[in-house]
Amino acid sequence: MVVGIGIITFRLHDCRSLKSKRKIVKSIIARIRNNFIVSVAEVGSNDIHQKAEIGFAIVGNNQMMINSRIDKIFNLADRTGLAEIIDTEMEIINL
Repeated sequence: MVVGIGIITFRLHDCRSLKSKRKIVKSIIARIRNNFIVSVAEVGSNDIHQKAEIGFAIVGNNQMMINSRIDKIFNLADRTGLAEIIDTEMEIINL
């Protein structure tokens, strides 16, 4: 079994309230969920208006497939254009 974990850190420009941040974050999470079968959630920077951290996890049996999917998720998050990606992290664990 192979587990892939990713974290994407976003900078949210012109975001002045937690309500507007929540709208952007929910939109990004929904797009990732609709295109990939992964678990996705906001995992950090919950009280900071202009920063968001979204984490996701994938389980499979092929390391190359997991790596490819993580890269595709990073690309999708970048293509949304809703926020600027300032950092990405990924880890692949073979169990």
